[in-house]
Amino acid sequence: METLGLYISVPFCRSKCTYCNFASGVFPSSYFEQYTARLEADLHTARAQAAAWGAVLPAAADTIYFGGGTPSILPAELVRRIFSAIRGELTVMPDAEITVECAPGQLEEATLAAFAAAGVNRISFGVQSFIDREAALTGRLHNRAIALEDIRRVRTAGISNISLDLIAGLPGQTAASWRESLAVLADTGVDHASIYMLEVDDDSRLGREIGIGGLRYHAVEIPSDDAIADFYIEGVAFLAGQGMMQYEISNFVRTGAQADHSSRHNLKYWQRAPYLGIGVDAHSMLRTGAGQALRFATTDELEPFLAAAGWNEPHWLTRREELEEAWFLGLRLNQGVSLTALCEEFGAENVGEYVGRLRELESEGLVVRSRDHVALTAQGRLLSNEVFGRFLEERAAAV
Repeated sequence: METLGLYISVPFCRSKCTYCNFASGVFPSSYFEQYTARLEADLHTARAQAAAWGAVLPAAADTIYFGGGTPSILPAELVRRIFSAIRGELTVMPDAEITVECAPGQLEEATLAAFAAAGVNRISFGVQSFIDREAALTGRLHNRAIALEDIRRVRTAGISNISLDLIAGLPGQTAASWRESLAVLADTGVDHASIYMLEVDDDSRLGREIGIGGLRYHAVEIPSDDAIADFYIEGVAFLAGQGMMQYEISNFVRTGAQADHSSRHNLKYWQRAPYLGIGVDAHSMLRTGAGQALRFATTDELEPFLAAAGWNEPHWLTRREELEEAWFLGLRLNQGVSLTALCEEFGAENVGEYVGRLRELESEGLVVRSRDHVALTAQGRLLSNEVFGRFLEERAAAV
């Protein structure tokens, strides 16, 4: 039976991080109930909308992911309503992975209890830094003590599958402070972690400050690109030494644990499995009965979404576009891409069009190729956007 990944977007925050350009923001709590009603309505109409486009919406979900924004600021009653709506439209598998993104210090006891009662079994904390000054400079509202206390509270509530995010390259970060954050993460004993290299979007507050040479958001304290790369490399090595192996460019999982704590929901994205996104700026990928993929999304603005804007018109992917996605999504994973599987799905002739590009990337030390697999090297993961761009160039040249 084919199953679905369900993504629920909650765009509300108590503060906006200086580097963030997600479709999220600080809104009055009076919006929460109206937003929940919109989520309920879209969950109810999703199957009919998919059918109208000729897409198949699987009846069962085996992963659910609440992202944002900060889903943990929702009141308990709205959490219960959303889960009731989900279970009214989809069969939630007994072993489903159900994740909620949380900001430390922004998880009320009643909301935590409601999540646990609803079956949430995985929490992803956006810590970003365990150094109090670094967290404060980017607009985070927590400190180290608050983050560690929330980890304890979640475990006490019976949720042991916890992931922690860190960002390499925050304003004010040094080699020493980065190592300290890594050490604190390791001491928590969590089974999953994510390390992201700071990317400053031009439309974020930090990005705009860089453009005008301002000082308010401490852009001048951002480490150099070389330093950020060094932090990332050191983080990969440090976590490996702690028994947490990299399985994707930004993600690490503890080996030898009783269960595999890799993010099953995110694996759906990288392995091109079907998923449905509900909420502001939520993206979806479903397939027709004939297997053709289509992608669609919602508006990235809250007011139009609340006004029942619905989904944007879908884009049906061509076979060439699907092959392109198979390359750059599959290469995000350390295991890489199976050439045999690609040839079976897309045909050896089509896959063969990329041989020249693969040879160039291999000669430059960015990919490694075995008889059946192609994977990024450590350097390739560091320069992954460049590698992916090269695959797009190859496709464009072949058209």
